Amino acid sequence: MPNAKVMSEKQAIVAALTEKLQGSAAGVLVDYKGITVAEDTALRTECRKNNVEYAVVKNTMLRFAFKNVGLSELDEQLNGTTALAVCADDPVAPARVIADYAKKLNGKFELKGGFMDGKVVSMETVNALASIPALPVLQAQVLGTMLAPISALACVLKQIAEKNGAPAEESAAE
Repeated sequence: MPNAKVMSEKQAIVAALTEKLQGSAAGVLVDYKGITVAEDTALRTECRKNNVEYAVVKNTMLRFAFKNVGLSELDEQLNGTTALAVCADDPVAPARVIADYAKKLNGKFELKGGFMDGKVVSMETVNALASIPALPVLQAQVLGTMLAPISALACVLKQIAEKNGAPAEESAAE
């Protein structure tokens, strides 16, 4: 039986994990066996850029935290080496960052499962989320779509002005 000090430390870790899970929009579990320190450092840097919290967690601690937040379905994924990646504000970021990294490492790094909005999601859903571009990219695509008709109109007007013999600068000044 562990002493009271060790038990209280473990309970504090589980409480912090529970709070992190409750405050996150989404998260993924990762099997990280075989990655080097340099690869892990690069992954953590990429996670920080995307506001994703990434940490290696003991399976037992994570099991208790999952039970506290109603994600007990993920217990079967808690074997071997486990890391947790969560994000509070972007539900797509953890899956996208981790899946991109898993592709780079070819088998050393593998997604185990995921959750979103307090519910366990299938691996198909995690992979679908991973394929969604980052928010700035989506915003740029929408803006480009909105500007396309205006750009096309400007090109047509310029061609009409040039066809009528007026240089582009003169027709714009008039």
